[in-house]
Amino acid sequence: MTRKIVAIVFIFICTSVAWAILGTTIFARTYDSEAASSSRVASTWGTQQNQGPPAASYITQITKNQDVVENGKTIKKTWAEALTNDVPLETSKINVDLDLQHRQKGLLWYSTYKVRFAGVYGFRNPTDKEQTLIFRLQFPTAQAIYDDLTFTIDGNPATLTNENNAAKTEVKIGAGKTAQLSVGYSSQGLNEWRYSFGGGSVAQVKDFNLQMTTNFKDIDFPDNTLSPSEKHETSNGWSLNWSYKNLLSGYQIAMVMPEKLQPGPLAGRISFFAPVSLFFFFFLMLIITTMRGIDLHPMNYFFLAAAFFSFHLLMAYLVDHVSIHAAFAISSAVSIFLVISYLRLVVGIGFASREAALAQFVYLVMFSYAFFLKGFTGLAITIGSVVTLFIVMQITGRIQWAEKFAVKSRPEPAAEMQ
Repeated sequence: MTRKIVAIVFIFICTSVAWAILGTTIFARTYDSEAASSSRVASTWGTQQNQGPPAASYITQITKNQDVVENGKTIKKTWAEALTNDVPLETSKINVDLDLQHRQKGLLWYSTYKVRFAGVYGFRNPTDKEQTLIFRLQFPTAQAIYDDLTFTIDGNPATLTNENNAAKTEVKIGAGKTAQLSVGYSSQGLNEWRYSFGGGSVAQVKDFNLQMTTNFKDIDFPDNTLSPSEKHETSNGWSLNWSYKNLLSGYQIAMVMPEKLQPGPLAGRISFFAPVSLFFFFFLMLIITTMRGIDLHPMNYFFLAAAFFSFHLLMAYLVDHVSIHAAFAISSAVSIFLVISYLRLVVGIGFASREAALAQFVYLVMFSYAFFLKGFTGLAITIGSVVTLFIVMQITGRIQWAEKFAVKSRPEPAAEMQ
């Protein structure tokens, strides 16, 4: 029995090394191509967007004088200098619609989205005479497309010029009059969408309202961002509202797109965890066969370990072509079929389809599926391990292990006939 256990341990160690190599290979395939895949997604779809409010300003001419010495004489020079005056933003009414559309490249899913942005901003001419106000909207990123762009002043389409990734126009506004700037566009982004009030500095906003709708339920706000004032769940997502009368803040409004289950990292983690599944399976097989007097040779354990390994090997390369759930189901079915079809020849269909199949389903399939339960993987496996320990302790409590592990003496050969 001791030699048998040593042989089983050796098989277990060799299989664990194979799983470590497989897991390393999966992570290498995943992350070696990540940089190239990420840049390709960004180049074809767009990058993270951070939209800011438009700015308005007007230019005044001021006269400057300076005494200078020329040819030994002091003369006074006078010139005009343009001074840019910022016009404060008085109202902001914004609507943002986020439409999540995941994209897969290699073994990774990317959280891509479409965004429809529409904003109405109020500016007032603070002077007592007509001014030519310069309106400028900085686009959230240069790596994006902006379709169906609208840019109107008091309902009138404006003539735009493009300047350093910004739309710019000039309109005359009467003394003390208010101008309503309406902007809108459809675009695409990656991972996050943000709205900043004043770049990276503390800014003041008045009469601000931003209404956001999503087509996903799993909403998440990054650290150091503002939570919505109100939120209401819809049939396919959320309706969120940020409303402020007079806010002074350096924080932003932001939404993180939910990530899809990543097939590459998940398959890698399951492969690294596989020795734990095989340990429980071997342990239970050894207990059951010892109790029932079934003699499984170490070579039988070798083929059982190979059937376990086939699950992870098949899944590692199926996830390139089918969904992670389909790959998991196919790999589970193949591995269980290998074990049952093999053990029915070694022991019998009863043991193969009951004890062995149930043990493999629990310790290979269910333990591996625990990695799909984000945040509960460790707890699920711990509960399974404790329950296993309890069951084994109860059914083996009266077994005399000294007798089970005793070396059976070989019968002496019969004396030869004289």
